[in-house]
Amino acid sequence: MRHVDALLAFLVAMAAAALLTPVAAMVARRVGAMAKTSGGQAEQKTPQLGGLAIFAGALLAAAIWMPGDHGVTRAILAGAGLITLVGAIDDAIDLPPLLKLSGQIGAALVAVLVGGVKADDVTMPFLGVIHLAPWLGGGLTVIWLVAIMNAVNFIDGVDGLAAGVCAIDGIAFTIIAFELRGPNSTTAGLLAAITAGGAIGFLFHNFHPAKIFMGDSGANLLGYLLGVVTVQGTLKTNAVIALVAPLLILAVPFLDTGFVVAKRLKYGNKPWSKDANHFHHRMARIGFSQRKTVLYMYAWTGLLASFAVAERVIPWHRHAQYHLGWTILMATMGVLAVAGSVYLVYVLEVFKFKRLRARDLRTKDPTTSEHEIEVRVRREVETGEFETVG
Repeated sequence: MRHVDALLAFLVAMAAAALLTPVAAMVARRVGAMAKTSGGQAEQKTPQLGGLAIFAGALLAAAIWMPGDHGVTRAILAGAGLITLVGAIDDAIDLPPLLKLSGQIGAALVAVLVGGVKADDVTMPFLGVIHLAPWLGGGLTVIWLVAIMNAVNFIDGVDGLAAGVCAIDGIAFTIIAFELRGPNSTTAGLLAAITAGGAIGFLFHNFHPAKIFMGDSGANLLGYLLGVVTVQGTLKTNAVIALVAPLLILAVPFLDTGFVVAKRLKYGNKPWSKDANHFHHRMARIGFSQRKTVLYMYAWTGLLASFAVAERVIPWHRHAQYHLGWTILMATMGVLAVAGSVYLVYVLEVFKFKRLRARDLRTKDPTTSEHEIEVRVRREVETGEFETVG
């Protein structure tokens, strides 16, 4: 029955978000919450505030299917409303980074202190259950929620990317939450389904060419909801996959954020400063179209999320015994997930190699044409025989 409720909640959140997104665009135009054209993805001014439609869809579905008198649910939705409001204000007037961070922390604190959304213990592979002091568990949960909000915010740089990735992640977390059967699995599973539905409903208007952007109101909201789902649906259970699953499912935004922040710190820039070193920026420089970039990122996310789900639902290892057929299937899926990740990193590094190679060739011969560089790089990558690159 709860699976049916999750499906219905998903559909209602999707329909509501899809219907209300044009209304959010109208509001954005009225209040001046328009995306800047300089240095951004938009070729013309595009309304933001798509997060308002996602929040409205989530709120409607939650009011119908999630327990209305449940203190945890009310606290989660209150935190969602707070971060949506802060994000909407930022979309309209561009808040300072520290003020935005304060809003993220505030929303996380509402979930943790009022709703009790915190990990009291964590199950680590090979180490078992590690019990956390209340203050430590709450503090780590706040950091976790803020990290996911920023990770989703960071990948929101190409039409449809953040919405699609969050939709895939939400579907994966729905399945895992119900399979783990933890004390909060119903709440977490429904919330994950609602998150996925709201993201897909918005995606109808956000896939390239986007008619509206979700803005910080949407990116922070989706990150917040997914963060709450990971705590309620996985981290509060004693399953070994409790920590592994969120890291796998959220690997793409986490890797992108980690790479970019490390790069900024390396060159002495602030972690929140803007640059063009995100995965989608690098794909664009290679020559990928927006749609091709997004589809590659969807596929990458889907591979990792599918492996996390399969680890839970496929009976490959039960009671210290391995089923040969299922184990082979799991191993195959693991190889595909790793191969896909390596391939994406390889593709991105080819651009880096090409840039260095072009500089080296033009240093030796300034008349070297772009076509000659393309031919040399293609031959060297295909043969594996590289000259020294300066």
